[in-house]
Amino acid sequence: MFSLAIANDGNEESRTKRHDRSEPALRTVIAVRERHGREAVGEFYRQLGRRVHEQGEPLEELETVKGALADAGLDVALCEKAMSDDATRAAFIAEHDALVQRTRSFGVPTIVLDGGDGPAIFGPVIAQVPSDEDAVQLWRHVSWLVRHDAFAELKRDRTALR
Repeated sequence: MFSLAIANDGNEESRTKRHDRSEPALRTVIAVRERHGREAVGEFYRQLGRRVHEQGEPLEELETVKGALADAGLDVALCEKAMSDDATRAAFIAEHDALVQRTRSFGVPTIVLDGGDGPAIFGPVIAQVPSDEDAVQLWRHVSWLVRHDAFAELKRDRTALR
C-alpha cells in the first residue's frame, strides 16, 4: 500500500493537504486483511470509497472508517483495534517502503497487477466516474499498457471534457 503521508513526510505541502488523513483507513486495512483476507479488504475499500467520494464523509474520521466496515459486513471494532495497535502502523509503513523499493511508486492511485506481484503504475486518474461498460474497457486498456515496460505516462488537464 502507498501512503502520501509517508512519501512526503516533513513536506509542508503534505501537511497542508492533510495526506495523513488516510492513516486510520490504512491501519484498518491491515487489521481487516489479517482477520478476513484480501477479498474483505476489497469490499471494505469499496465501501470506504463510496462514503468518502459519493457521500462526502471525511476520510480521517473514525466514524467514516467504522461505517465502511459495517457496510462491508465487518466488525466495526476492527478500526479501534487497528488504531490501538502500533503494529498496524508499522505494517503499513513497511508495506509502503517495500512497494516504493520494488516498483518505484511515487503517488496515488498506484495500481499493482497480478495480486500485488505484477507491474505497477500510477493511475489512472479520471475526471468522471465512468459507466460500468466504460470502466471495464478503461481497465482493459490501462492494464494492457501497464504490462509494457517502456510505457511511462499519459497526461492531460483533469478538466472533464464534455
